[in-house]
Amino acid sequence: MPLVDFARLWIAAEQRYEQDKTWANFGVVDACRWLACATVRPPGGRPCYLAYAPVTERTGLAHEEVIEAETLAAEVLLHRRPVPTWVANRPGWLPAVVKTLMWAWRGTKPANVHAHAQG
Repeated sequence: MPLVDFARLWIAAEQRYEQDKTWANFGVVDACRWLACATVRPPGGRPCYLAYAPVTERTGLAHEEVIEAETLAAEVLLHRRPVPTWVANRPGWLPAVVKTLMWAWRGTKPANVHAHAQG
């Protein structure tokens, strides 16, 4: 996937999340921040930190092997039954993470994630 497409998606996702702080919107932001190896500045003056992997919460930079492992872990968690409580308490977050990783890493373009890139 071209870098400019990823950047458009990420910018649009951050803007959408600022306007509507839903778990689904945060799922896209969460995955993009990690893929971009972004530094996250939490509100309230807490220390900055390197974005962690959204599902496994691994720390460190995202690179090919780790991105593939995170994508697989997200897909497995998406189909896990019963659904873990922490996932159920974040409605829409996990599908958004999975779709974003699939789009960014594997080149699939699900409509609802790609729509973020369109504005």
